[in-house]
Amino acid sequence: MVPEPYTDPASVVLRRAYYAELAGRYYDRTMTQAEIDEALIVDFPDDDLVAPTGEFLVGRLDGEPLACGGLRLLTPESAELTRVYVDPRTRGTGGGAAVIAALEDTARALGAERVVLDTRSDLVEARTLYAKHGYDEIPAYNDSPYAEHWFAKPLR
Repeated sequence: MVPEPYTDPASVVLRRAYYAELAGRYYDRTMTQAEIDEALIVDFPDDDLVAPTGEFLVGRLDGEPLACGGLRLLTPESAELTRVYVDPRTRGTGGGAAVIAALEDTARALGAERVVLDTRSDLVEARTLYAKHGYDEIPAYNDSPYAEHWFAKPLR
């Protein structure tokens, strides 16, 4: 996993795939390219996933970008994981664990003492992944209309 600007071509491909899957599950249909484009600008701009208060990471296998994740500082002590995505062709191979570990390392480097995240009920695989890696469900820390579960993990 390496930091890459969220606007780099590989990052954009992964962010589009992430949103297509996320929204497709939510709306129970395939999203159009125009809907994905609009959402990436309006709903999920990701312009805060940049140093010094955030980062966007891309993971490659044999040179192909297949995983990503973002991190943003919410406070000097608390960072939020977001846009965690692993290409379906490589799920179950440790990619999700690698994304989480790299994001946690990034959060530590930025001085965070804990990591939080939110997710939805239908994203069962994500909730399982987070629990497996030491994240505990917590009360809501935001009012995202798409969040139904909130998790946290201490880093120190």
